[in-house]
Amino acid sequence: MLFPVFLKLAGRRILVVGGGPVAASKLAALTAAGADVVVVAPDVVAEIRTAGVEVVERGFHAADLDDVWMVVAAAPAEVNREVAREAEARQLFVNAVDDPPNASVYLGGVVRRGGVTVAISTDGQAPALAGLIRQALEALLPEEEVARWLSTAREQRQSWLANQVPMDERRSLLLRALAGLYEDRQH
Repeated sequence: MLFPVFLKLAGRRILVVGGGPVAASKLAALTAAGADVVVVAPDVVAEIRTAGVEVVERGFHAADLDDVWMVVAAAPAEVNREVAREAEARQLFVNAVDDPPNASVYLGGVVRRGGVTVAISTDGQAPALAGLIRQALEALLPEEEVARWLSTAREQRQSWLANQVPMDERRSLLLRALAGLYEDRQH
């Protein structure tokens, strides 16, 4: 079983090993999270060159892991194995793309709506299924409504904290507040 987590990557160095389209597909999310990304690969595709990240054109060296918080291994299997072995020795997490035996982190399908982030994982067993579930959730969760829900929840939380409302009472209070958003529409 996996432990789900959301990481604060802003200003943290993330190493991407591999220079192909799969490696390139990881860059937008990493840079959007504020990560300081460096890509190491003997050859890189144009999307990586124009992504605004540091590019080192050569093979992977263990020293590339110095001062790194996490690694994305999107290289051939033998390189991913070496990256995983070296990262494990340094207690670093590795997302080995479509290579579960060499991964200690799986990046799931992600839905972002109105300030809410939902991540879906199949424990690395069926990434395509995670993608389909992500698409279904995107269709079900309207951006504007989720933003209203989050705004209401934020306001409610401030009130609960100020009034020292116990944690176990908050969910039912939030449900009532959210239902109140729609009471005017019913009359």
